[in-house]
Amino acid sequence: MQRLAQAPNLAIATLWADLLRQDGIEASVQRQYLGSAAGELPPDQCLPEVWIHHANQLARAQQWLADLGNTPQHRWYCTCGELVEGGFEQCWRCGAWMPR
Repeated sequence: MQRLAQAPNLAIATLWADLLRQDGIEASVQRQYLGSAAGELPPDQCLPEVWIHHANQLARAQQWLADLGNTPQHRWYCTCGELVEGGFEQCWRCGAWMPR
């Protein structure tokens, strides 16, 4: 097993591991219960980690994680004039959907 990444929280670590498994990469979350030890241990040593089970899948997993971090974000103006940014496909002001 090899460590892929340290996640900012357990929810993100679990999401990454689940998505990797869906893509055929065997992954697991480690150190998921160390959050309660923060203070006794340095906080950065208590963050959850995602580990890859097979070394031959590490490069693919690293590329997958890099691609996830570089997902393009939409920025569009709604017909009501509101600027909608990020991954939102629906205007939070009027509820209209992003034009295709």
